[in-house]
Amino acid sequence: MTIDTWWPQLSSGTRDWLIANNGSPVPPAIVEQIELVGGPGAADPWWGRGEDATELLLPDQAVDWIEAVANGESPPPP
Repeated sequence: MTIDTWWPQLSSGTRDWLIANNGSPVPPAIVEQIELVGGPGAADPWWGRGEDATELLLPDQAVDWIEAVANGESPPPP
């Protein structure tokens, strides 16, 4: 499932966190919320890895997509 499919299913608090922290490591609780709505789980290769191999990062395409949403623009297709 692509980000445009699972994004609207996230709680507003989770979406707000992802917008405010776009590009930062994603904490396990947020990853769990994404997985619960059909997004990629922690073991999915979709995620990038941070300096610490346990840190999960959004891929560049998802960061760009979220930035567009945050700016009120039409996001590019995932």
